[in-house]
Amino acid sequence: MRLISDFDVNEFLLGRSSNLYEWMGAHLLKDEQGAVYATQYTVYAPNAKEVRLISSFNNYEGWKHVLTKIHHMGFFRIEIPGNQEYEIYKYEIHTQKNRIIYKADPFGFTSEIRPLTSSKVYDMEGYAWNDSLWNYTKKKSYQEPLLIYEVHLGSWKRKFGAFIPYNEIVDQLAAYVKDQGFTHIELLPIYEYPLDDSWGYQGTGYFAATSRYGSPKDLMYLIDKMHQAGIGVILDWVLGHICKDAHGLSFFDGTPLFEFNDKDRRENVTWGTDNLDFSKGITRSFMLSALTFWMDYYHVDGYRIDAVSNLIYYLGTKSKGVNQDAVNFMRQISFHLFGKDDRVLFMAEDSTDFPYVTHPVDTGGIGFNYKWNMGFMNDVLRYFKEDPIYRQYHHDKITFGLVYAFNEQFVLPFSHDEVVHMKGSLVNKMPGDYFQKMANWRLLLTLWMTHPGKKLLFMGQEFASFSEWAFQKELDWNLFSFPAHQQANRFFKDLAQVYLHHPALYQYDHDPKGFEWSVVNDSAQSVFAYIRRSDKETMVVILNMTPNVHESYEIGVPKSGRYEEILNSDKDIYFGSNQYNGTQLKTIKGKKDQFEYYIKPKLGPLSGMILIHKK
Repeated sequence: MRLISDFDVNEFLLGRSSNLYEWMGAHLLKDEQGAVYATQYTVYAPNAKEVRLISSFNNYEGWKHVLTKIHHMGFFRIEIPGNQEYEIYKYEIHTQKNRIIYKADPFGFTSEIRPLTSSKVYDMEGYAWNDSLWNYTKKKSYQEPLLIYEVHLGSWKRKFGAFIPYNEIVDQLAAYVKDQGFTHIELLPIYEYPLDDSWGYQGTGYFAATSRYGSPKDLMYLIDKMHQAGIGVILDWVLGHICKDAHGLSFFDGTPLFEFNDKDRRENVTWGTDNLDFSKGITRSFMLSALTFWMDYYHVDGYRIDAVSNLIYYLGTKSKGVNQDAVNFMRQISFHLFGKDDRVLFMAEDSTDFPYVTHPVDTGGIGFNYKWNMGFMNDVLRYFKEDPIYRQYHHDKITFGLVYAFNEQFVLPFSHDEVVHMKGSLVNKMPGDYFQKMANWRLLLTLWMTHPGKKLLFMGQEFASFSEWAFQKELDWNLFSFPAHQQANRFFKDLAQVYLHHPALYQYDHDPKGFEWSVVNDSAQSVFAYIRRSDKETMVVILNMTPNVHESYEIGVPKSGRYEEILNSDKDIYFGSNQYNGTQLKTIKGKKDQFEYYIKPKLGPLSGMILIHKK
């Protein structure tokens, strides 16, 4: 049994604890031979008059197991003889206002399957990991390809309409993700949450893998198998606000313990949640420990932090001012996580123009290493929704993003938020008939994959799913029985392989020397061309945003020699009209824009093409 020292308490109260899970919550006590002799429960409820334990083993009669206050700052503990693993339990908290509330364990490792809400005792020790090769060989991502598949486990695939457990879905998920060319998956929140409709964004158990899909060790197995397949695992994480359900963290001891005391800053009306107060050391220690826990016990490779704008500004509103406590805490998290593993992915879903979000803490930044480029996503999708005849009037929607593309380290996201709530799937946002929608979709993905910045795509968009995402059912896998969608997915996989195998498309994602415009001002014909560079190769990307065919379009290039077309979205194998450049294009000497040479490729309708320089 670990005693609670004054040092533990001080670190917790000052917001510096990163290991609360080692001594808070329910733990099995073992002797030297590893046999369990007792189960210990520890909870922090400083404003409670009394804390009791209710469980199936005491017939939910809390008077039988009253916790002892073991520290004057508000820590309660009870030790019960015997092994109580898998027993369900809650804390019966008697408040200062003579109310009795029933709370799940904030540090519980697993829980009952929703709609039931009790915590369950669970032994987190003993899983034998087999991902040492992954842990030793994975690299920092800045000059590496990063292609992320965003996944909601409950609707990727189902079995007879029901959820597939972690340990059963992993083989087909890993094989599919690998085959498609993704380097990582990003899981929508998989800590415990009560309502399926929230997709995990209103959590109640930040140390508990959701029991919808199995046990904690089943999830360890999933992540282990992904790592063995060479695929990283990122968790979507809500840092700033908590679910208001009665059994959760909200008003845990009858008072706003972890959240803001004042209602104006606490109430997040938009999401129906409570905002956390990071001026409180206990709140910082809680979240810091949770993020550490998932790295230590689940070997996760990083986090995507949701709604960072709501952290930077009070209630996400710039006019309400900067929430400096939350900003400082994000810096603290960055310092801590990168201290554990400097290869960690720490990404901000941030729609603000707040500066230096992805700059290191020691240079005045917040300390994320990536930020979602919401401006790119919004501008590009607005452009592509336009009928091609009107795109000439929206030319800047494509060019403007390069004005700020290197101010931060960006991920280009086409996420779940863009394919729900009547917004339409990516292909269904596109104008035109079926053939043109598919052509525009291929063109959109060509721009996305070749534009500076790392990549994120929500599941289903890789095979041009026509229906919006619906969390209640699996993806429309039946589309693979249609040749057009087979060809669409073939295009995505080929495009991904070009990205993965050509450093020009990723080495200098965050450095302007990796990008240069060739054709930027031809709004009348809606044609764009740009150069992507690495230390060893030069590539040219050409985008024809209208159905007009150009038999011989002049494109300035930086080097003499020949340019070979290695991918063209208009090929018939991709459901295109098959107008492409079959032979290498020889440079012609002559001034074209800022270049001394040019080539004259054929541009098919609504097509994107990628060429590589040959000496």
